[in-house]
Amino acid sequence: MGEAVEFFTNYNNGFSKVHYATTHMIVDQNDDDEEQQQQQQQDSWFEEEIDVHLKWSFALNRVLHRGTSEYQDIALLDTKHFGKVLVIDGKMQSAEVDEFIYHECLIHPALLCHPKPKSVFIMGGGEGSAAREALRHKSIEKVVMCDIDQEVVDFCKKHLTANHEAFQLNWRGEEKFDIVVGDLADPVEGGPCYQLYTQSFYQNIVKPKLNNNGIFVTQAGPAGVFTHKEVFSSIYNTIKQVFKYVRAYTAHVPSFADTWGWVIASDQPLRIEAGMMDKKIAERIDGELLYLNGASFVASTILNKTVAKTLKNETHVYTEDDARFIHGQGVAYRN
Repeated sequence: MGEAVEFFTNYNNGFSKVHYATTHMIVDQNDDDEEQQQQQQQDSWFEEEIDVHLKWSFALNRVLHRGTSEYQDIALLDTKHFGKVLVIDGKMQSAEVDEFIYHECLIHPALLCHPKPKSVFIMGGGEGSAAREALRHKSIEKVVMCDIDQEVVDFCKKHLTANHEAFQLNWRGEEKFDIVVGDLADPVEGGPCYQLYTQSFYQNIVKPKLNNNGIFVTQAGPAGVFTHKEVFSSIYNTIKQVFKYVRAYTAHVPSFADTWGWVIASDQPLRIEAGMMDKKIAERIDGELLYLNGASFVASTILNKTVAKTLKNETHVYTEDDARFIHGQGVAYRN
């Protein structure tokens, strides 16, 4: 007789929801424990709530880590389809099999637009993938990564061994940088990061941290036809209030189940030319990029009609008192 068993906390953001659908609720004493474990593993799922009436589920091999830090809910899951995935406050942050799309788009355009980047400051980036990509540039002499949550950094250092070198970083607080990267968790109500998307933060914290010719780039949330108004258009318009030259670009990330957005900005013109970028990729970067080339990046800056119209007409400026959020809830909201 089959029966579904669900274990979860009373959180409403999907973080802890793992479903076990088993066909053997009553197990014969002669059944082999190993066989039983394998059956349970085959039927384990993680469920992310993307919106009120929309959920996204992943078949699991096992849960590597679950916990709640001072700032956020954290899970590191071994999934059957996407490999190891990092989930924060119920939201997929990175998946082993396709994180190269997100991180190549986040890091390389800004470094390739800079004449000769030597230093990079990464806000967030606890898993180390953003730092790993920055360190592939031959001109880079220093990468500094600053994540609010030490627990995220510690368990990613332990479990995401491909990024080991990225964790050997240091920082002197008064330095300025050629590139500043926002690799932050998505803004959710009660989460720790929404204030790091505000005009005051960009104006008073980010911009003074840049050298002359410096470039700022940030992830900017879902950018699909149905999701780009959540935070993407607002983040873009907010950054436009601070920097002279601002471009938005997007790419589809399969494990996010959506198109994703980034915003790049500077007070110097941004040269975005396919041939020039291909030349710099060949000259500057160790190894071969898996996703990005000059043509694909230029294409990513050409937004579909719906999204482009929204960005053109957006008037909302992100502030501490007037913030927008994607669907979900952080630890502080639940407390």
